[in-house]
Amino acid sequence: MKRRQLLKYASLSSLAGVSLPLLPGTVQAGEASTFAKRDLFAELGIRTFINAAGTYTAMTASLMRPEAMDAIRQASHKFCMLDELQDKVGERIASMTHAEAAVVTSGAFAALTLGMAGILTGMDPQKVKSLPKLEGTGMKTEVICQKGHAIGYNQAFTNTGVKIIMIETREELIKAINKNTAAMHFLHINADRGQIQHEEWVEIGKKYGIPTTIDIAADVPPVSNLWRFNDMGFHFVAISGGKALRGPQSAGILMGKKEVIAAARLSMPPRGETIGRGMKVNKEEVLGMYVALESFMAIDHDQEYKLFEKRIDRIKSAVDQVPGITTVVNHPKLGNVTPTLNITWDPNKIKKDGNQLREDLRKGNPSIEVVGGKDNLSVTTWSMQEGEDKIVAVRLKEVLQAASV
Repeated sequence: MKRRQLLKYASLSSLAGVSLPLLPGTVQAGEASTFAKRDLFAELGIRTFINAAGTYTAMTASLMRPEAMDAIRQASHKFCMLDELQDKVGERIASMTHAEAAVVTSGAFAALTLGMAGILTGMDPQKVKSLPKLEGTGMKTEVICQKGHAIGYNQAFTNTGVKIIMIETREELIKAINKNTAAMHFLHINADRGQIQHEEWVEIGKKYGIPTTIDIAADVPPVSNLWRFNDMGFHFVAISGGKALRGPQSAGILMGKKEVIAAARLSMPPRGETIGRGMKVNKEEVLGMYVALESFMAIDHDQEYKLFEKRIDRIKSAVDQVPGITTVVNHPKLGNVTPTLNITWDPNKIKKDGNQLREDLRKGNPSIEVVGGKDNLSVTTWSMQEGEDKIVAVRLKEVLQAASV
């Protein structure tokens, strides 16, 4: 409506005693403030907690950046064509990450499945419809992976119908390459558990004409990992959106070679009759992921790391006051790169094991989640909100003191 028509309509509606319909993107007066007063977790009886564990999916990963939430709210008020949105957002993400192309997916697992689908099918729509049936289609059937990189998430590949071929040495890798080899897959977080490193892996793939892929789901920071593996020449890179990037937990990014991403999108919604139809990502998630990535790349990562260290030091200082406790701060190099406090104890001085101590923290007020084993506790601070490190320091000290002999 033009402004003049809108004013006329408003006047007539007022005289008639009726209210105007809401225009797209508007909020009824008082609607936002009323909803803000609701605590849905409390209404539903759901336990919330301070996350001193990390970005685990079962713990709903990370908290979204305010900028990402703003993007989601804005996107929810308008319609657009999903493919056009993915085109434009993909161009921006590709530019930021030095990739030829990119697309927002429903998580890193989906990115792995869709990326592999793209390698298998190319741009052939009949092959797209055939997945995960490979027999008699002319598609290749094997993905090579180092034994040290064999984890459960490799099912993202077997969901496409391929089988995983395990190798250890360079010689075994070269021997395993054959006419059925679809790709060579690398797991960054386990790079130190394999004999072949990134550059050599890509070099062998190029020599034998085999696409190389890499999973970096939880492997930022450092921020340079967002473009490092694209620069290195991997055909596709898969990353989670809901961990350190702090986008929607149900989002991820698939980036890499233009032809692979284009083919992968043939198996993505809005297209049906595909292996990826259930891997839907909506417009709100696409824009939320884009803005979260943009914000992540803009922050001062050195300053943020110092903040995490300061929080860890505060907790360490409190826990160190308990007799029989030993603490060590670790700095992981490959994945989940954040200062991590490892707490162990003398069983002659602490009468509870790790499982019991975690349960005490869980049942306290506020509830706190940490991870670890029977003989240790592991604490990180990168999922904490302002001031929560002080609460964790006090509660950990109390729980350990209460368990002292």
